[in-house]
Amino acid sequence: MLYSQNISVLEMKRLFFAIIGIILFSAAAFADEVSFVISAPKSVVVGQNFQVQYTVNSTKVSEPIVSFTDFKLLAGPYQSTYSNTASRTVNGVTTFDSESGIKFTYTLSAEKEGTFTLPAATIEVEGKKISSNTAKIKVLPQDKTNQSANGRSRRSNSSSLDIADEDLFMRAVISKTTVYEQEAVLLTFKAYTRVKLTELNTPNIDIKDCVLQNVDLPQGRERNMEHYNGLNYAVYTWQQFVLFPQKSGEIAIPSIEYVATVGVDGDLFEMMFNGRPSYVNKELRTAPIKLNVKELPAGKPIGFSGAVGDFSLKSSLSTNELKANEAVTLRVVISGVGNMKLIKTPEIEFPESFEVYDPKIENRFKLTNSGFSGDKIIEYLAIPRQPGEFTIPALKFSYFDTKSGEYKTIETDSYTLNVAKGKEGSNEVVASFVSKEELKMLGQDVRYIKTGAAKLQKAGEHFFASTGYWLCYIIPLLFFVVYIMLYYKQLRDNADISGLRTKKANSIAVKRLKVSQKLLKDNNKELFYDEILKALWGYVSDKLSIPVSRLTKDNVAAELSAKGVSADIISELESVLNECEFARYAPGDAAAAMDNVYKKAMEIIGKMENKIKR
Repeated sequence: MLYSQNISVLEMKRLFFAIIGIILFSAAAFADEVSFVISAPKSVVVGQNFQVQYTVNSTKVSEPIVSFTDFKLLAGPYQSTYSNTASRTVNGVTTFDSESGIKFTYTLSAEKEGTFTLPAATIEVEGKKISSNTAKIKVLPQDKTNQSANGRSRRSNSSSLDIADEDLFMRAVISKTTVYEQEAVLLTFKAYTRVKLTELNTPNIDIKDCVLQNVDLPQGRERNMEHYNGLNYAVYTWQQFVLFPQKSGEIAIPSIEYVATVGVDGDLFEMMFNGRPSYVNKELRTAPIKLNVKELPAGKPIGFSGAVGDFSLKSSLSTNELKANEAVTLRVVISGVGNMKLIKTPEIEFPESFEVYDPKIENRFKLTNSGFSGDKIIEYLAIPRQPGEFTIPALKFSYFDTKSGEYKTIETDSYTLNVAKGKEGSNEVVASFVSKEELKMLGQDVRYIKTGAAKLQKAGEHFFASTGYWLCYIIPLLFFVVYIMLYYKQLRDNADISGLRTKKANSIAVKRLKVSQKLLKDNNKELFYDEILKALWGYVSDKLSIPVSRLTKDNVAAELSAKGVSADIISELESVLNECEFARYAPGDAAAAMDNVYKKAMEIIGKMENKIKR
C-alpha cells in the first residue's frame, strides 16, 4: 500500500511539471507568434496632420490603450482588417501561409517643433496584454512666410516651366572639415526638392589626392524631410563616399554637375495642343568644398605602417612543439576601425635559421561612415631548419589615434618554440599554400628533384639556324604567297560578271532541268515545257552574255556559230525550242513527248557546253 502511494505521488509531480512546461511553452510560442508594431512618418511639419498606425497580426484583440502627450489627437482609432497569403515550395511541395490582423489608425497634428517619441500602445490578445514598440518622429518648423512668398513671386513672374533654384538643388556635405592624413571623412551628395523630381543622374566622382570608397545605397532612395534655409524639403541621399586624404594641406572637393528631370503639372489639353512639355530638365551644381588635412605629427614610432584610426591586436601560434623542417603558423588579427584597407603588413623578425614565406592575408571588414571596420587576419608561415629552443619576438603595431591625436603602440605576446631534431634524411616540408617549386634548398647538396622523362640531345646540336629552323619560316611564307595569289584570282573572277555568268550557266541550267524532271514525273505538261524553255533560253543568255529580253533565234544562231557551234547543234536547239512552244497543245502521248523533249534538252546543253570555250 505504501509502495502504491509513493508511485502515485511521483506521478503527480511529473504531471505537475509537465503542465507547467506546457504553459510556459505555450506562452513563449504565443509571444513569438503575435506581433504588435507601430508605423509613422520620420518627419512632419508643425501644424501638419499625419497618421500613426498600430498593426497586430490577430483579429481577437481589444482596442489599443495609448496616450499622445506631445501631439493633438484629431481622430481615431479607425479599424481595418487585412489578410495576406504567401506560398512556399520546398522539395516540390507547395504550402500556403496566411496571416490576418487589424490595423488601428490615428490622425494626429504636430503642435510644436522638436524630436519626439510616439508612445507604445497596449492591447489584449486572447487575454494576454501586449505592448507595441515606440517610434521617433521629428517635427520641423513651418516655412518662413517672407522667403516662401518671395519664392512664389519669382515663380509667378517667370514661365511655369522654369524651376526656381530654391525649389530644387544639390548639396555636398562632409562629416568633418579638418582631419588628419588617412583619417576617414564621409562625403554625401543630397538632393533637396519641393517639386516633382522624377529622375536624377549619377555622375562619376573623382577627388585629387584622396582615395574614394563608394558607399552602397539602396536602389530606391529613402525620402526624408529637412528644414533648410527657412524652407522644408524632401531630401534624398543620392551618393555617398568615404574619403581617405593622402597628403596634408588643403584639398578641394570640386563642384559636381547633375541633371534632374522634373514633372510639370498642368492642363492636359494645353500640353497636347500647344506643345507644352510634361517634363523639363534642370542642371544642378554642388558648391565646392575645402577640406583641411593636417599632417601626422612628428615622432612616428619605428615600424609605423600608416594606420590611422582605433585598433586592437591579438595573435596565436599553431604549435609550440615541432620537429626541424616542419611548418609553424603565427596568426595575427588586427581589429578596429580606420584605414584598414591601406595598412601595410607588419613584419616579424623570426630567428635566422627559420625559412619564412610571404604572409597570407584575409580581410574581414566592411565600409562604414568612420572607415573600414572589422578584422585584418595575417598568417605567417615559417619553417625551422635546425633543432633547438627559439623565441618568436612580440609583434609591435603602431597607429595614430585620431581621438587622442597621439601615436599608440600595441604588441602581441612573444612565443617560445621548441624544435626537436627531425628524422634522418628528412628534408621535405609540406605546406598548404606553398608549392614544391617555391621551396628553397633544404640541405647543402639536395634540391627538389624534377620527375618525368628527360629529353636528351647531342652536345653541340642546336635548333637555332638549323634546317628545321629555316623551314619553320619558309613553309608558312610559301603558303601565304599561294593564298594571296588565289585570293586575287578570286577577286578578278568575281569582278568579271560576264565571265562569272558564263561559268555558272551550265550549273544553273542543270538545276532548272532537275525541276523539269520532277514536273515530268508529276505529268504537269504546261509547267514542264515552261521550265525547259527557261533552262534553254537561260543557258544561252548566260553563255553568250546576251540579256534575255534581247534573245531571238536569229541572233542566238549567229552568236553560237561565231563561238564554233556546228549548224547541226544550232538546228537541234531551234527544233527543241519550237517543240516546247507547240507540244503543250499537240495531241498524242504527252508523257512520251515530254520525256523525249527532256532528253533532247539535256543533250543539246551538253553539246554546246563542249563546243563553247571561253
